[in-house]
Amino acid sequence: MYAIVETGGKQYRVQVGQTVDVERLDVQAGDMVELDRVLMIAGEDGIQVGTPVLESAKVTATVVDQVRGPKLIVFKYRPKERIRVKKGHRQDQTRLRIEAISA
Repeated sequence: MYAIVETGGKQYRVQVGQTVDVERLDVQAGDMVELDRVLMIAGEDGIQVGTPVLESAKVTATVVDQVRGPKLIVFKYRPKERIRVKKGHRQDQTRLRIEAISA
């Protein structure tokens, strides 16, 4: 059984027991989080697709940790003008462990 959930403007395919990094949520490590924007659930009994979300469905997850993503390098360069700007960026993320998917 898996579900497609939306959080932080992005969509994730999740299963029970899976660990997923999402955009930063304002919660502490060890807290429980309910993701209620469930777009689709697929299981043994078939597929349920929301329009755009399933009203009665939710995904329960436990916050494992607050982490930072990999460093991305942004390099701006203008030829013949001696302009070179190098910047780095690391996005704050929340690591979730999926506990239950309920329809």
